[in-house]
Amino acid sequence: MRQLKFRVFEVAAWELFGTGALAERLLDWIIPVVKAGACHERRLMKSKLVSEDGGRTFVLILDQGEEAFAAVTAFANERTITAASVVAIGAFEGAKVGWFDLAAGQYSPISVDEQCEVLSLLGDIAQGDDGKASLHLHAVLGLRDGSVRGGHLLAGKVRPTLEVTIVETASKLRRRKRADLGIALIDI
Repeated sequence: MRQLKFRVFEVAAWELFGTGALAERLLDWIIPVVKAGACHERRLMKSKLVSEDGGRTFVLILDQGEEAFAAVTAFANERTITAASVVAIGAFEGAKVGWFDLAAGQYSPISVDEQCEVLSLLGDIAQGDDGKASLHLHAVLGLRDGSVRGGHLLAGKVRPTLEVTIVETASKLRRRKRADLGIALIDI
């Protein structure tokens, strides 16, 4: 079963970021988290549908040890969310954010290897080319000394919690890969 989990993370990284160096660097960071037992057989996240007026609104409470990007992606796929806005606050024991290098056509990862506050996490969910949920999240992370790190959220290990609100929109959004840019963008 644990080998299957490693393979799932490996495939997810390649699907999200291609077969390049970024996918490899993410795997180098995520697989030790899995080996350390941060991914349990049971789901730790709690969720509640809080409104259905004009689209569904969900509140997710992620628990310590969960990988935020993977947990929100899995939830969106389970609930077939194809268009939504996402906001969150909480904290990570470590994270990776990315700065998109337009010339290289890939994200340059920025590691945050310490406890940090999720001061702001904003983004959206759209349907990707594969028909599954495609998340685009930006995070501003506050460090102990008051400095911040920010960028595209690539991964974040929750400690102690992450409070996420997902507000679904009435129409579908589609994210398509732009070969000229090397990135998937919403196509409306």
